[in-house]
Amino acid sequence: MNTNRTSKLVYLGLMVGIAMALHIAESLIPIPTPVPGAKLGLANIAALYVIVKFGPKEAVVVTVLRTFLGSLFGAGLFTPTFFLSFFGGLISTIVMGVGFQLFANQFSIIGLSVLGALTHNLTQLAVASLMFEQIGFFYLLPYLLFYALPTGFFVGIVTQQLIRKIRF
Repeated sequence: MNTNRTSKLVYLGLMVGIAMALHIAESLIPIPTPVPGAKLGLANIAALYVIVKFGPKEAVVVTVLRTFLGSLFGAGLFTPTFFLSFFGGLISTIVMGVGFQLFANQFSIIGLSVLGALTHNLTQLAVASLMFEQIGFFYLLPYLLFYALPTGFFVGIVTQQLIRKIRF
């Protein structure tokens, strides 16, 4: 194993740890929101950062490991919360990765983050509707989409600053 590959592996391991810590910390902090289950999506900072620095495939690995490990140490593995987090994180990371690869000149980091937040919320509603066989979850759609704009913007700004400050 050469030095570049080793440092990439160490760096990605660090990103999994950071994403997992953000994932767990966010689940423990009571943030009053008008919509049940709405969160800031801080763990997406790591996913978006990895997309830009290493690529979408690596970001998918970070997201999958983050959701498995975060759920193992947090709310529990294979619970409804796990499935909502896993599929929301996975699909939003894939969408941000594809967006970055295809439209890097048209989308800023903030734009990609908002796209990821919107995708995350849509995916979670779809998964909840399938799991509980209730289409009524979609009544939350306008509220979640509205909430995704400022949270996606915030995550995008933080990620943009990290990309500027951290050299790899």
